[in-house]
Amino acid sequence: MHHPLAQLIVRWSILALGVTIATRVVPGIRCDDASTLLVVVVLLSLFNAVLKPLLVLFTLPFILITLGLGMLLINAFLFLLVSRLVEGFQVESFWSALGGSLIVSVTNLLLAGLFRRGPPRGPGSGRAAPRRDAVRGGDVIDI
Repeated sequence: MHHPLAQLIVRWSILALGVTIATRVVPGIRCDDASTLLVVVVLLSLFNAVLKPLLVLFTLPFILITLGLGMLLINAFLFLLVSRLVEGFQVESFWSALGGSLIVSVTNLLLAGLFRRGPPRGPGSGRAAPRRDAVRGGDVIDI
């Protein structure tokens, strides 16, 4: 699944599933219908692509001091922001937004991991594993 449109649809589907689970599990979160869910998914994706990097940049010292827990606050803020912009999607409180964003994050982590896995490598798979020095020699920043 290397086609960009297919990848986008999978990511949006995972996000929609996470938001749906959050509406069922977290008290204080409600989504009226499927068209509202679609708008929520598109806005969350847009905000995660545009606003989240800026918020992370400006709050980086806070995120470092809290050992990454500040990211949960940013996600909750974006969840709350979407609820204020989309009629039919209600998040009653910050704590509901925090719970919803946590569920969406866990759903994304679990399901996206299933779709990112490539074919097995190594003996018996027909493909050789990449050399360790070849992986490290690229322009990728490894943290």
